[in-house]
Amino acid sequence: MAAVGMEARDGRGHVHPSQSPAGRLTALGTQLIEIHHWLREELARLRASLDSPDGAGPGLSRELRAHCLGFCAALDRHHTSEDGGAFRVLAEQVPELRPVLATLSEDHRAVAAILTRVEELVTGQAAGPTVRAELDGLAALLESHFSYEERKLVAALDAVSGGTAEELLGLDVPDGDPTVEERT
Repeated sequence: MAAVGMEARDGRGHVHPSQSPAGRLTALGTQLIEIHHWLREELARLRASLDSPDGAGPGLSRELRAHCLGFCAALDRHHTSEDGGAFRVLAEQVPELRPVLATLSEDHRAVAAILTRVEELVTGQAAGPTVRAELDGLAALLESHFSYEERKLVAALDAVSGGTAEELLGLDVPDGDPTVEERT
């Protein structure tokens, strides 16, 4: 796959949209970074909400529970779609990435286990500090995971032919600044 890393890039190192092999307006690797940025921001908003008076009591407010469950669903959809979409395509088109993809899929399973615990805590009326502690662990794992994934896959994703961000990555690139509630 000689095309990886050979695309025309702008001053910030991003693939120029007109050079995307799949004819996308925005290169898929750039879309991955934008999705990760949105997920990071949503997780930060959620953690900050848990520090508010609504998150301090014995149970979370209905709005806070909905936000938490919506975030968990969006993150799960992203990782499930990567495993069945982008990672499958990359394994076929760039076989040398298979060990990286296996590591990332293993991370996805660890994240899924945390998401299950968070969902159980939220639906079981756990106190905000308990949920916050679980989300702090999730945030640390996701930061490492997202950074590694971006370092290893962005150039290869930019060269992928076929598929949309939603098909391959599970989410469309956020338009403006939608919240989890608006996207799920």
